[in-house]
Amino acid sequence: MNQEEQGKKMGQIIVKAWTDDAFKRKLITNTAAVLKEEGIEVPQGLEVRAVENSDKVFHIVLPPKPDIKKMNDDQLQRLITRDRSYKMDAGFCLCSLLLDWSGLVQ
Repeated sequence: MNQEEQGKKMGQIIVKAWTDDAFKRKLITNTAAVLKEEGIEVPQGLEVRAVENSDKVFHIVLPPKPDIKKMNDDQLQRLITRDRSYKMDAGFCLCSLLLDWSGLVQ
């Protein structure tokens, strides 16, 4: 499964969790098993956890620290300025693209 297909599949899983409370509970309590059931293979030895944001709780997930010793000056500058055209790897955080505080506690 390529990255685009996996992204679509994850979108389907999220929508299913929004519409099916039992599925959501199962996804939160046994994430890896549910992902496997839904066709997403989790690499052995990797722990995966699903958490849910609400109007009162917002999780910030810190991505793995990049090896900045292997990055050139241009890559570092793009990282610092959050240049959206720069792609580190599939696991890099898109927080700045997704963060929307509207609708949270006033």
